[in-house]
Amino acid sequence: MTNTSQPTVSPAKVTFILILTTLLWGGSFVFNKLGFRDIPPVTFMFLRFALATLIMTVVCIPRLRRIDRSVMWKGLVVGLALAATNLSFVLGLSGTSASRAGFLNNLFVLLIPLLCYLVWRERVDRWSFFGIVLAIIGLWQLARGGVEGFSHGDLLSAVCALFIAIHIITVSKVLRDEDVYLLSLVQFAVVAAVGGALCLFMQAPPFRFGPLSVFSLVYCAIFPTVICFTLQNTYQRYTTPTKAGLIYTLDPVWSVLGGMAVLGERLSGKEWVGCGFIFSAVAVPMLIRRYRERRYGIDYHRGEDSGSLKA
Repeated sequence: MTNTSQPTVSPAKVTFILILTTLLWGGSFVFNKLGFRDIPPVTFMFLRFALATLIMTVVCIPRLRRIDRSVMWKGLVVGLALAATNLSFVLGLSGTSASRAGFLNNLFVLLIPLLCYLVWRERVDRWSFFGIVLAIIGLWQLARGGVEGFSHGDLLSAVCALFIAIHIITVSKVLRDEDVYLLSLVQFAVVAAVGGALCLFMQAPPFRFGPLSVFSLVYCAIFPTVICFTLQNTYQRYTTPTKAGLIYTLDPVWSVLGGMAVLGERLSGKEWVGCGFIFSAVAVPMLIRRYRERRYGIDYHRGEDSGSLKA
């Protein structure tokens, strides 16, 4: 159910928009990998968010006068979480395949309830624990199936899932009714600043701009950054967290298809089994929660779950 205090938006439109965001995000795995052929990962991250900041600044010209201390502070907080997310993302992706990284990143759905339990003692239902068990089995199968076992890129991709969860929680706890566009602008600027500082500190190696790397950079700056953040923040509020999370499980599907079609990646049988377990670890709990939402008519936006989905 959607929040009746907000403007009416067709559920079909919300679903379509959120599926579109997963497609664009899935494409970012492929285009980041392509960009890394000419541009080092951290430099690519810096350039991506510097370009996204420039684009968002142009979009926000009519709004810039409304930037105040609150927007700057909250944008800084969530921007640092986003910077950690993207740093671990590019470093992880550079050390593993787009297919494996996509499934490992998607573990964030399981980590969110665990973090909420550790910090705020929010109860975790039995299906989340069941998902964690499936995820552990999937990680073990991935380690057995990979040529190098569980590589450093795999580890960083799993760490990225942790930072994705932290970023999502931070957004939900810190942000309320602020301007989505201005907060995105500040977030992007923070990530660009962190990336630029790291490039200077680490003395990033020289790079070149080729046609493919430039296209990849532009794609990643516009579609999975400017457009996806805007669409997600605009439309996710019109559905339940469970349905949104279920839709987001499509991310690794697109990354696998893109990795196979564009990058020529192939998974071994054990890797397919491991990815299947990880996908099930995320999708099964979400499907069960979605079923119970529909059965009991729960509206998370108004806090009506009050433990009714707990085991």
